[in-house]
Amino acid sequence: MATISAAMVKDLREKTGAGMMDCKNALNETSGDVEAAVDWLRKKGITKAAKKSGRVAAEGLVAALVDGKRGVVVEVNSETDFVARNADFQALVKDVAKVALQQGGTVEGVLGAKASAGGTVQEAISNAIATIGENMTLRRVASLEVGEGVVGQYVHGSTGDGLGKIAVIVALESTGKAEELQALGRQLAMHVAAASPLGLDASSIDPAVVEREKAVLADKNAGKPAHILEKIVESGLKSYYKEVSLLDQSYIHDGAKTVAQAVKEAEKTVGAPVTLKGFARFALGEGIEKPEEPDFAAEVASMSGNG
Repeated sequence: MATISAAMVKDLREKTGAGMMDCKNALNETSGDVEAAVDWLRKKGITKAAKKSGRVAAEGLVAALVDGKRGVVVEVNSETDFVARNADFQALVKDVAKVALQQGGTVEGVLGAKASAGGTVQEAISNAIATIGENMTLRRVASLEVGEGVVGQYVHGSTGDGLGKIAVIVALESTGKAEELQALGRQLAMHVAAASPLGLDASSIDPAVVEREKAVLADKNAGKPAHILEKIVESGLKSYYKEVSLLDQSYIHDGAKTVAQAVKEAEKTVGAPVTLKGFARFALGEGIEKPEEPDFAAEVASMSGNG
C-alpha cells in the first residue's frame, strides 16, 4: 500500500474541499494517485468538481498586451511576491510582453529575441537574476491575431499597467466599429478571467477531459440499465459543457444570456457580425507545485525528543 503523507491529504483537500478523513480514504483507495482520488470523491458524491487550477501558488507576474489586431499574454515567475512588486522586475515583464507581441509564438522564440536594452531576452532575465538576487523564468507565452477585428484584454489583480495575477486576451473577428469591439472584448475577457472556461466550445474541450467526465458520470450511476445510463451521461455532459465551454457559459454580466447570445446581441452596437475566435487565460502559478513550508514547531519538538 502506498504511503499517504499529510501533504498529499492537504493537497487533495485544497483541490476538492472534502474533509480530511474523506481525502485520506480516497488516497488509500487509489494508491496515492491524487487525480484518481479526486474522481473517487466525485463518484461518492463527496465533492462536485475537480478544480485543478488556481490552487497551487507561484510568485511573479502575468501580463497582457494588445496592439489592435494582435495580443499576447506572458507569465514570468519569481521566487517571492516581494520581487513581483519590484519596479525593475515589473519593467522586465513589460519588456518581455513587448517582445512577445512582436515575436509571437513560443517561449524559446521570445527568449532568443532581442530585448529593448540590447542582448536577448534570456540575457535580460539573467541580468535581472544577478541584480535582484532571485531566480526568475519565462514560463509561458500565448498569442492571438485576427485579420479583421480586435483583440481585447483584461488583467485582474493589477499591480501595474497590464500586469497582475490573471491576464486574459480575447480575439474578436468583425468589420464593425473598433471602439465598440474593444469594449466588448474587455467585457468578454473579464468573463473569461472570472469563469475560467476550458475551451471556446464543446468541440474544443480536450477529448481526454471529456472522457474522464463521462467515466465519472457513468460510475456515479452504475447499475442503471444501459439505455438509461446513456441518457444520463448525455445529459450530464450537456450540463458540463455549460460550465466549461466559453460560448455555452452563463454570461457574468447578464446571467439571463449565454456568452454566445451576448456576442450576437452586441452585433447591433458593433454594426456588423462578430465571431469570437479564441481566448487565452493565464493565472499566476497555476499548476506549479510550491515547496511545503517547514513545520518549525514539529521540527523543534522532534529535536527535543518530544515529537
